Amino acid sequence: MDANASPLKAWLERDGALLRLRLNKPKANLVDAAMIAALHAALAQYRRHVMLRGVLIDAEGPHFSFGASVEEHLPAKCASMLASLHGLLLELLEFPVPVMVAVHGQCLGGGLELALACGRIFAAPSAQFGQPEIKLGVFAPAASALLPYRVSQPDAEDLLLTGRSITAEEALRIGLVQELTEDPANAAKLWFDQHLVGKSAAALACATVAARGVMQKQVRERLAELERLYLEWLMRTHDANEGLAAFLEKRQPAWTHQ
Repeated sequence: MDANASPLKAWLERDGALLRLRLNKPKANLVDAAMIAALHAALAQYRRHVMLRGVLIDAEGPHFSFGASVEEHLPAKCASMLASLHGLLLELLEFPVPVMVAVHGQCLGGGLELALACGRIFAAPSAQFGQPEIKLGVFAPAASALLPYRVSQPDAEDLLLTGRSITAEEALRIGLVQELTEDPANAAKLWFDQHLVGKSAAALACATVAARGVMQKQVRERLAELERLYLEWLMRTHDANEGLAAFLEKRQPAWTHQ
């Protein structure tokens, strides 16, 4: 891929009713500073598009996203990284039309957090989902706030505390995914055509804000608390810094448990 290519493709379909956003940094499609900025810009550009009735996010290449950039989790950058990522996720939560996600391949870490801030998730049967941050000696603030709205508390804790990946079939069973299909982007468009395109854009915007209002408020408050926990406690521990360094150096971490 051309190193200078945009990290995001954005275009309108269905006579301006559907905004398509495609992560465009395969194969990892990292949710890094460049990707976050591109998503911010696209959402701002189309937010007040009068005909808009839906957004569909998918990805170029074999995987949806490997997650956030580990380098941007290091102490010198993590405060700005969390602020920008959480700002994007709140923007998605508060976007005034339904946002769908089509997932294939790996959907991990910040990539899963991106999906969690949206609405219906359509997944290929081979897709896998996980929050592996705990394996690096850190935790996932946004997923900690968002997962309990998508799955049960025990299932949320399973993903957050073990760091394991789950199959698309298990993700469907616990309610993380809404539909399994060989062509998730096409399935999302069919669902949009059947259920949303015939609606009034004005009414749909109001209904979306109404349906998500309590969640938006609670997640915004919770993210602020979790950012403080991450920056003021976690990042002062030996193990958080050791885990990130070990990942970048491709070695096993040496935990001191403090």
